[in-house]
Amino acid sequence: MTSPEQIIRVAARGDGVTGGGRYVALAAPGDIVDPSGGLIHGPHHATPPCQHFPLCGGCQLQHLDEISLRTFIADRVTHALATQQVAVGEIMPVHLSPPATRRRVAVRSAWAGKQFQLGFSTEKSHRIIDLRQCDVMAPDLFALLQPLRGLLEPRLNRARQVQIKLASVDQGVDVLIENWIANDLDTHEALSGFAKTHALARLSLDEGYGPVPFWEPEPVTVTLGGVAVAYPPYGFLQATRDGEAALVEAVRAVVSDRLFVADLFAGLGTFALSLDNSKKIYAGEADREPALALKAAAGRSGRQVFVEHRDLFRRPLNVDELNKFHAVILDPPRAGAKEQVSNLAASNVPDIAYVSCNPASFARDAKELVTAGYTLQRVWPVGQFRWSTHIELVGHFTR
Repeated sequence: MTSPEQIIRVAARGDGVTGGGRYVALAAPGDIVDPSGGLIHGPHHATPPCQHFPLCGGCQLQHLDEISLRTFIADRVTHALATQQVAVGEIMPVHLSPPATRRRVAVRSAWAGKQFQLGFSTEKSHRIIDLRQCDVMAPDLFALLQPLRGLLEPRLNRARQVQIKLASVDQGVDVLIENWIANDLDTHEALSGFAKTHALARLSLDEGYGPVPFWEPEPVTVTLGGVAVAYPPYGFLQATRDGEAALVEAVRAVVSDRLFVADLFAGLGTFALSLDNSKKIYAGEADREPALALKAAAGRSGRQVFVEHRDLFRRPLNVDELNKFHAVILDPPRAGAKEQVSNLAASNVPDIAYVSCNPASFARDAKELVTAGYTLQRVWPVGQFRWSTHIELVGHFTR
């Protein structure tokens, strides 16, 4: 008979792992796997707050208590760096966003027989969980799901699936409906009435050619660093406001009193606009709309931010360009920034703040920087996607 085994950690995809290397679904550190394969809950096993867990793919870790969640986030960082044999001076305390603070979400519709469903997909499946509860979504976003059901159900045939993208903005809630063609008067009137009734900041439709605002009583903005920036339909934002603040604070600590700063993959200006106005900042961004929005916002607010619309994958800043800066902020997509990192590795930039949403690509890029002579001084782990295996971090590299 097999001896009982204790869960000692949680792996990257959320399974518990025993000391013998066995993977067990929905297990927390301290749980015991008995000889028959059953799970005896330990002190770190929490009661999931949501009725849809574990079927809903929005959360994988609601069975972990607060201590285990924070440990999981820190371990994701240290394990990825250890895999690449990269030493780090200090792991800073984990920032974990509280429940009901996610300000940007996407849900899908589907028909299950005669039942219309609206929610997240199940894990590794196209099946939709019809959300009647959500402990991660901001209340103003969740409150729109039931009215959206009422709007969509009588107007969607069973072959049509739409995606609804919601974001909290300065003026309220921004709604984008994708894959819905609204070409008759009745639908137009229903959309206008829905937007007015629920005081939407904007309602946009994407019929396959890109988002087109249908209702926008005043220009939609998000405030970044105290500056209102024009916000494109479902543009990129950090997942929570508190998570954004934690990332910004870490970047400020890295940049410190450096005067000439480059913000690469700058987006709408989350970091560029959050630095004090004594600094002179270059902001490079490949997406034209955010680049134009940041440029206009910097101009209106008198910020010393020079914005360039530039594809940093195909045309990364070269070594000579990089050497003009005292510090570089790097915030690439999940795949990392291999081309730009190669040039940074050959530069003499004193400080780099690397903001990442993927510990694996961060560790790969960190190895190249460290091999070239940089030191990874500190890492700030940030868990904006509470109860999810997805994490963010900021790494501070010095030459």
